[in-house]
Amino acid sequence: MEETEPVIIGVPKEIKQDEYRVAAAPSGVEAFRAAGHEVLIQRGAGAGSGIADKAYQAVGAEIAEEAESVWSRADMVLKVKEPLPEEIPHFREGLLLFSFLHLAANPDLVEALARVRVDAVAYETIRLPDGTFPLLAPMSEIAGRMAIQEGAKYLEVPEGGRGVLLAGVPGVEAGTVVILGGGSVGKNAAKVAVGMGANVILLDIDHRQLSYLDDVFGGGLKTLASSAFNIRETIAKADLLVGGVYIAGARAPMLVSAEWVHRMKPGSVIVDVAVDQGGCVETTRPTHHRNPTFKVDGVIHYCVTNMPGAVSRTSTFALTHATLPYTVALADGGISGAAADPTLRQGINVYRGEVVFQAVAEAVGAGFCPLDDLL
Repeated sequence: MEETEPVIIGVPKEIKQDEYRVAAAPSGVEAFRAAGHEVLIQRGAGAGSGIADKAYQAVGAEIAEEAESVWSRADMVLKVKEPLPEEIPHFREGLLLFSFLHLAANPDLVEALARVRVDAVAYETIRLPDGTFPLLAPMSEIAGRMAIQEGAKYLEVPEGGRGVLLAGVPGVEAGTVVILGGGSVGKNAAKVAVGMGANVILLDIDHRQLSYLDDVFGGGLKTLASSAFNIRETIAKADLLVGGVYIAGARAPMLVSAEWVHRMKPGSVIVDVAVDQGGCVETTRPTHHRNPTFKVDGVIHYCVTNMPGAVSRTSTFALTHATLPYTVALADGGISGAAADPTLRQGINVYRGEVVFQAVAEAVGAGFCPLDDLL
């Protein structure tokens, strides 16, 4: 989509298992309409977030009965999660897709987007000049906080855990939480874990970030430089291990081997938030909310790929508030307009049948074409 004329923005209902978020709230629809664009919402798309169809209609959206109508009529499709195989038949050349895509862990989707020549812009690779990820951040904040909430639950004996209360009680030592990565996920996981009273150890490769977190949390958080030695030694003490590393567009680095998992305490818990990008623990595999865990060597693994979907109302409003200005900019200017914006440009992953984000191309073994060669 290259046009700068008003476009039709389509919002289909999410079909990923246990995904209850929706890609636009009524406030977003109102803003899209104010910018001159039409909005098409699939019936029931907002139900999982407590948003009725009439709330969308009240701000000018048209309600479509079926997903096919949304995909076929829209110039730009706005989603929360990456398209599933059953949505690929809806693809067509020139369609603009704006969503979380996590393409580094999904070569089949990369192939389909390139083959059909869908122009794909990923929330998670849009990056500000200060290095932060404005659209990934709100979901990372939620996932980081949920990681401790879910980890604490699965440490309970009825859930197969080792029976540790992270907060401890007077006279009994608190549980130990180890967090890999000091970005948005790690910081928010630490916030909840420290607030609960757990012993918290956070590892990161960036000394400046460790210094910042040390200032923020003071004596409530122990920081360590991330190295193979420190990770191996620290996770052996963990009751709960949280994987929260992220490299823009790339597969998550493998930081914890299966051998190291084998050495962890029986009944301890791993929450690998990085599972969307392939996971940072060797024994990780994707799960979903209805069957979120599995055990390897007696260690519980929680590897749900859409953690924020469980708190859909909070997540929907947090996400749509963050995406709103970028969605309007894309609808107004198309890919050419996005390419002229240093921040939005970094979200462009696939364009005119080519993979234009180098880390994605490397992760899936696809050819890389610089975006400027296609403009």
